[in-house]
Amino acid sequence: MQSLLNKKIVLGISGGIAAYKSAELARLLMQEGASVQVVMTQAAQQFVTQVTMQALTGNPVYTSQWDSTIPNNMAHIELSRTADAILVAPASADLMAKLSLGLADDLLSTLCLARDCPLLIAPAMNKQMWEHAATQRSVQRLTEDDATLLGPASGFQACGEVGLGRMLEPVEITEQLIAFFQKKSLAGKKVLITAGPTFEAIDPVRGLTNRSSGKMGFAIARAAIEAGAEVHLIAGPCDLATPLLATGKIIRSDIVSAKEMHIAVMNTQDYDVFFAVAAVADWGITKPAKDKIKRNGNKVPTLEFTANPDILLEVAKTAKIKAGKPYPYCVGFAAESTDLKAHAQEKRERKGIPMIVGNIGPDTFGSDLNQLLVIDERGSKKIATAEKLDLARQLIQLVAKKI
Repeated sequence: MQSLLNKKIVLGISGGIAAYKSAELARLLMQEGASVQVVMTQAAQQFVTQVTMQALTGNPVYTSQWDSTIPNNMAHIELSRTADAILVAPASADLMAKLSLGLADDLLSTLCLARDCPLLIAPAMNKQMWEHAATQRSVQRLTEDDATLLGPASGFQACGEVGLGRMLEPVEITEQLIAFFQKKSLAGKKVLITAGPTFEAIDPVRGLTNRSSGKMGFAIARAAIEAGAEVHLIAGPCDLATPLLATGKIIRSDIVSAKEMHIAVMNTQDYDVFFAVAAVADWGITKPAKDKIKRNGNKVPTLEFTANPDILLEVAKTAKIKAGKPYPYCVGFAAESTDLKAHAQEKRERKGIPMIVGNIGPDTFGSDLNQLLVIDERGSKKIATAEKLDLARQLIQLVAKKI
């Protein structure tokens, strides 16, 4: 799946040590299907060469507003008119100040001023420069002028200091650019998502779990943020990075057992949609051993089970009608092994929820691909096999229409 397919991106590079990351950024944008046109300031050429950027993008690199290779000799017009977005990464304090004041004395600043497409800026500078009142005034003016700021991040800087001002990593910028182009169908909404497996302890070293990787739940979290929502992601034990963390629109809570997930969900207040994606254990061990259970010949230990809380059922019971719609809107998930439609429909009715999403668990656990069966009050709809992020985006749009 190429999320930037057919998008034309002007990648502006200004002077700063973070310019070395721009090469990787260009490569990632192209992997996502974008066509990348690089424009560099004079200072940027002290950090990365035109040869490098041209070799990576396959396009000539422009550095001068007087470039006669442009047919009408108006590079600032031609380059901006054909672009879907201008992305400046890194954006130095100097360039941000110029753009915020409408100053245009080189090709990059001129085409940003002459643009009729969105402008996204990834700041990169020393923490003192970022915190300076003049830079913060630039940030405010740029934001008021509808420029979108990506970052900066906090961390170790080339100068040896630590703090805000680091440019986001290329993969983070790429993800945020992809998110920028997604339809904002959940703008202003709050979404609660559970993801991954739970782990029910038998003793300090053993336990019961399942094969859920958490990938579908994390994909839904990313798709919801892309659609403009604020997300609370409650994750069982899984080794996945928090999606779109740099946007500041996601809170992640990590839990281990079903009971811990139950507490985390019930302690979360005021959300519009609940995606119960996690594969929550139906039963836990009544009395987990305090010490490791040792093997005693062929004698098999007896395990006593107790039912875990039914998280989705409890949330569904608390749902109210708000503006003629269920609030929160509950979306359940059913990972089955056989008779998918029958089992999923039965679960939807038993839980009393408006929508359930079913799949064949053994076919998708740990995979990047999935196929879904969506069931609501109108009937069922199959969503063909695709990458989980693609499926998540389709599901988000279906739910957005419902609410």
